[in-house]
Order: sequence, then C-alpha cells, then structure tokens
Amino acid sequence: MVLWSKQGVSVRKLEAGDADHLVRWLSDPRVLEYYEGRDRPHDMAMVQEHFYRDDQIEACIIQLDDRDIGYIQYYPVDPEEREVYGYGEGDGRIFGMDQFIGEPDCWNRGIGTRLIQGMVSYLTNTLQADKIVMDPQTWNARALRVYEKCGFRKIKLLEKREWHEGEYRDCWLIEYSAANGEEKRDES
Repeated sequence: MVLWSKQGVSVRKLEAGDADHLVRWLSDPRVLEYYEGRDRPHDMAMVQEHFYRDDQIEACIIQLDDRDIGYIQYYPVDPEEREVYGYGEGDGRIFGMDQFIGEPDCWNRGIGTRLIQGMVSYLTNTLQADKIVMDPQTWNARALRVYEKCGFRKIKLLEKREWHEGEYRDCWLIEYSAANGEEKRDES
C-alpha cells in the first residue's frame, strides 16, 4: 500500500518479501557506515527482529520510480522518549522518524530531500503531527544538511546517545514544527 508519492519518490508499507532488501542493504558497509555501524551487518534473523516485530512503528519502503531503494519508519513518540527529549503533554502530537537510502547509487541526487519533504507533508497533513523529531549523529553532516533544508532545526545535543562502531556517539535532537513549517499548505 502506497502512503504517498511525489516527484518520483514514494513510500509504501513494508511487506514480508522486503526482508531480502533489508538484509542486502544492511550488510553493505557503505550503508552501515551511516546506519547501524559497519560492525553490525544484519542477517535475516536480525532483520526479522528489528524491522518486523514492533507494532508501534510504521515500517515502510522508499521507492524511486517503483524501484525499492531504502527504508523509512515513523512512530508516535512515547512518554519516556518525550521526557528524554524535553517534551510535555502540551506539545501535541509528536512523531519520530528514521530512514536510510540503501542503494548508494541513489545518494547525492536530491532523493533524500524529496523523501523528507514528502514524509513531512504526509505526517503533518494526513496524521496531523504537530512536531516531527529525529536524532541523527552529530558527525553525519550530509544528512543534517538535508534535514535543515527541509525545515528541521537543532534543538538539543544528546550526548553519547547511540552505539555506533564500538562507541557511544553524540546525536542532535532535531525538530520540524508544523506551526512554523509550510508543509500544511503543500498538499502536492
């Protein structure tokens, strides 16, 4: 089931047969350098555990012109994570989001920007998100440039937040606020 499509980029729900894509992508050291770490190649058992067992996460596949090229997930931020991030109940509907493009030949082509813009539009217009948050590692300058171009802003440094290649790495809490964004008007 396709959730949205815009400028050749679309997002559809994860299906059982997509596990093979995830194993291939998450055993490629070029992808793992940015997602999970090169010391954590995934086999089928790990993919099943991490991508098919959490009912709170909406797991999806990214497509470019009907070619499966990556993974994206979104989820309502739970109370514990809201507390870590510094959000209260009065901050509205907050969704978290994580993604990677698993086909390196699709990197540096503007696809990530279209993906994030489309996902922000979907979450704010269809699911009525007030805020969208992510926590990319601080060293991932390419991803941070894309997110900032799409209206996210750095909110808080999360020290030693994520285990990556043998050490805990710092991450930025970044936020897109629907109240400040323009995606509410962009229904295309």
